[in-house]
Amino acid sequence: MTAPKILAFSGSARQASVNQKLAAAAGALARDAGAEVTLINLRDYPMPLYDQDLEAEYGEPDNARALKALFARHDGFLIASPEYNGLFTPLLKNTLDWLSRRVDDEPRMLAYRGKTAALLASSYGKLGGLRGLVHTRALLTNLGVLTVPQQAAIGGAAEAFDERGELTREADVATVKDVVKNLIETTGRRAGAPPAA
Repeated sequence: MTAPKILAFSGSARQASVNQKLAAAAGALARDAGAEVTLINLRDYPMPLYDQDLEAEYGEPDNARALKALFARHDGFLIASPEYNGLFTPLLKNTLDWLSRRVDDEPRMLAYRGKTAALLASSYGKLGGLRGLVHTRALLTNLGVLTVPQQAAIGGAAEAFDERGELTREADVATVKDVVKNLIETTGRRAGAPPAA
């Protein structure tokens, strides 16, 4: 049995994104717990706003094709989802929309079939992006992704990370570790892998 393959990313393309820092920190904890982790930045996969007419005329964007293949090769996702006015970001929604599109004779929902996810968020406010995770969870459920109930919302982001992007508060580390552990165990059970260390 092999370790579950986890894809870690955030819903932000901002250069100093605290959610990209959180995705990286959570990914490192998942790696320490025995998962095989790939960290990506959606900034590297720019795509136009989804438009069915655009899709009909030009087909699937190259970055959507590449990202869909990457999603398909992983067993689970660690998603750090920023909150924009109480919801997930347009970047995250647009990315997930493009990846949901079926091309030719590929299996339906190729990027999402059999996948597990865990949700994280961080913000400079006290709630840490908590409100947006409700809607992110609903979106993933609609796509057929099993999202573990444990989640982490890290408030006070200005003090939550050090200059290397690592979490500074023991309570935050413990919370993220719990989320990661449950993601790995749930993904492992579904993929036949051993439980988290």
